[in-house]
Amino acid sequence: MFANKALLKGLLTLASMILLGLLINYILSVTDFNQAWVDSQVKNKGTLGVFYFTLLCTLTTACGLPRQLAAFLGGYAFGVLNGTLLATLGVTFGCVLSFYFARIFARRIIKKRFPSKVSGIDRFLHHHAFTKTIIIRLLPIGSNLITNLVVGVTHAKASHFIGGSFIGYLPQMIIFAIAGSGVEVLSFWKIGVSVALFIISSLLSARLYRQYKMDGQTRESLAT
Repeated sequence: MFANKALLKGLLTLASMILLGLLINYILSVTDFNQAWVDSQVKNKGTLGVFYFTLLCTLTTACGLPRQLAAFLGGYAFGVLNGTLLATLGVTFGCVLSFYFARIFARRIIKKRFPSKVSGIDRFLHHHAFTKTIIIRLLPIGSNLITNLVVGVTHAKASHFIGGSFIGYLPQMIIFAIAGSGVEVLSFWKIGVSVALFIISSLLSARLYRQYKMDGQTRESLAT
């Protein structure tokens, strides 16, 4: 049931991004707001364009923008490889901002607002926080922002959480960047590949999560 809900939500997100991209591509093709404008204002801005995009990803994802959307736009603007790397860097910087905001300024408020989430994630990340953070980020459900805030008030080490987040972000970021790059050139095989990869990634991550959760429950029962 968990895997099915996670997969359905993720597929709906991916489908909405693809439909949005197709609509944007159509509008660009029939108006003066066309591909040449995008190339001159975004793609051909060089270092300045890269800086603006990364900064925008940082600030918006720190405030709640879905990381999948950042990756989709990165693939649309810069291609799969560069779009993935830039969007992942921006989302990771956004993770750092919201994590330290919670840890330094909002600890009491977040513990009061999300008591069950804080205690649950604190227990889950008590051992092997780096590996378990990767698994959390692989899951296509939950709020990136809420996860950052909640973990910020737990006992998890910042380096383990941020490093694990960067690695855990990558699979989905690649998938959505492929979808974005496919929409730009109407490459339906790229869109199909992104959907297939998303299904495989979602099923594997859900299985890993269940396995780690079962292992943790087994250790707790043996300790009592």
